[in-house]
Amino acid sequence: MPYQFSASERRTRLTQARLMLIFTPQLLDNPLEKLYEVAEVVDIIQVRPKDLGSESQNPSSARDCLSWSNQVLQSIKALGDSRPLVLVNDRLDVARTLMHDGVDGVHLGQDDTPWQVARELLGPDLLVGLSTHDYNQVRNCANASVDYLGFGPVFPTATKELKGGNGSVSAWVAHQSSAQPLFPIGGITPENAWQLAPVRRAAVASSLLCADNPKQAAETILSALGARGTEKRQDR
Repeated sequence: MPYQFSASERRTRLTQARLMLIFTPQLLDNPLEKLYEVAEVVDIIQVRPKDLGSESQNPSSARDCLSWSNQVLQSIKALGDSRPLVLVNDRLDVARTLMHDGVDGVHLGQDDTPWQVARELLGPDLLVGLSTHDYNQVRNCANASVDYLGFGPVFPTATKELKGGNGSVSAWVAHQSSAQPLFPIGGITPENAWQLAPVRRAAVASSLLCADNPKQAAETILSALGARGTEKRQDR
């Protein structure tokens, strides 16, 4: 079993986190190999199996999500207490099943299980994240018992149903307005990540998983955000 973080460790690491990997295994043929290359650099891995190109808003099956979550946990086991946080996308049932096996929380969309239900079922120790897409949704979370927000898409993206982009300025405004740590998401690459330097956080999928050198791509994004991955790890 991977190193199990305490509640305080989880929230400290979340506060310090700069780069979240949205682990979407369907993006490539050897996802676990790419995951291993980048796991030492990213702060959070969100397990998000997805039927790419589908217009369906339904979450992945519990079986697929459970299988991939277990594979991710096994892949990072050797990192010990320097491992990234691991979150499950959409599937509250899977997060609850694995809450004593290394999973650190769940990420929910606006149309998924309400965060209140997730908080009740997972208890106070695990993390609950929530997707937001505009300023009003961010503002409405001010008093919510969620630990962080996703915000986007910032730039146009092909891996989400929402293909337009809100822009980096909107991400900065949302960041300034958020009571929780906020991770911009959507179309973020090593080339445009500098636009998010005021926010200092990002969530990325294909720009890491599909890169020839995922670790180098992650380091480049972290540098653009104002935090280098290897330095950050060593400071822990």
